[in-house]
Amino acid sequence: MKNAILSRNQNIHSTSRSVQAARGRGHRVEVIDHMQCAVLSESNRPRLFYRGAELQKYDALIPRIGSSVTSYGSSIVRQFEMMNVFTTAPSQAIVRSRDKLRSIQLLAKAGIGMPKTAFAREHVEVRDLIKYVGGPPVVIKLCEGTQGLGVVLAETTNAARSVIEAFHAI
Repeated sequence: MKNAILSRNQNIHSTSRSVQAARGRGHRVEVIDHMQCAVLSESNRPRLFYRGAELQKYDALIPRIGSSVTSYGSSIVRQFEMMNVFTTAPSQAIVRSRDKLRSIQLLAKAGIGMPKTAFAREHVEVRDLIKYVGGPPVVIKLCEGTQGLGVVLAETTNAARSVIEAFHAI
């Protein structure tokens, strides 16, 4: 099989291990920096260019899209999908996974067990939110954080109020 891995850097550990595993199974694999790709859209002929050269047919795609480039990276994955390339992480899944609230809504709809979760913008009484989830202690998360950043455990209602006020000040 001819595979592509979308990654900003082939020396990132997860990328280099993926290359090693694919080659160990006899696959041809290329690492493509999705930020250096260009999309050409025309009727019934989706095309991709990488560093000025048109990309040819791949059998499978492994996207490794960083959170800071989700929008553009998912657009490149979407173009591969338009070219009928199998992808291990569809563009829609990448976008949904980066939206914490949407992810929680989808998991809840699918009946996946998870803690009660309340979401609100400004001007909502913190006591009400804490009451909705069953009282302290509560975990408070920023919607935009990744890799555990912006996650705080608040043991009391007052601590939760302080954390939420501090997050709103950011």
